Amino acid sequence: MIKIATSGYAYKDWIGKFYPEGIKEKDMLSYYSREFPFTEVNSTYYSMPSPYMFYHMLRKTPESFIFVVKAFGGITHQRDLSPETLEKYKKAIEPVIEEKRLGCVLAQFPYSFHNNDENRDFLKRLREAFHEIPLAVEFRTADWLTLDTLKLLRELDMAFVCVDEPRIKGLLPPVVVATSKFGYVRFHGRNSENWYNNREAYERYNYLYTEEELKEWVPKIKELKRKTEMVFVAMNNHFNAQAVINAKQLLKLLSDFAD
Repeated sequence: MIKIATSGYAYKDWIGKFYPEGIKEKDMLSYYSREFPFTEVNSTYYSMPSPYMFYHMLRKTPESFIFVVKAFGGITHQRDLSPETLEKYKKAIEPVIEEKRLGCVLAQFPYSFHNNDENRDFLKRLREAFHEIPLAVEFRTADWLTLDTLKLLRELDMAFVCVDEPRIKGLLPPVVVATSKFGYVRFHGRNSENWYNNREAYERYNYLYTEEELKEWVPKIKELKRKTEMVFVAMNNHFNAQAVINAKQLLKLLSDFAD
């Protein structure tokens, strides 16, 4: 099965382009869940979530709707695996786990997280900390793309996040790899000019894929599907609802080129 959606949903610049005019932010998730099968919850990266947040989100969405929850930034960026931090985070996502609506926890690591002994050991400790919780790992640097890394991820049952992003030296190329029972693909756009040269973070993701660019991924996603039980595809080029446009385009392309 392939699930295609977007990274986040509560964007004011989507009003009038995806959301109807006048919609309130509290109603966005309900509207979104009628169009897409899952979403990435971004807010959990910036601040520690609470169980109540997820109770409300569960009530606003159908039983089939899935949540991919980003790991708290203190865990991935400050390497905080203290019992207090882990207990708070895991307690917060408990409602989603109990309802069997957690796709996975998405651990996004910073550019400073390079492939070395210390960080490989951190991955092992992260897996121990999130015992039996599905984990997807997104690296930002190409030095992680080694056979040893993929072997380690398979041993740890952690999904390697495949990415489409600018072809800039040091970033990950658009490879497809399966290291867990589920696969994961994230589209960040190909805005090379503003990837590093931007005033606001959203400028980096200001990119609308062409149909030809999306077609490049059709055989790759299908290959990932053959090797896994589930594939999550998230569009992160969220500026001006471009993620919505491309998610729907990709869904149509995959159906047009059915096996």
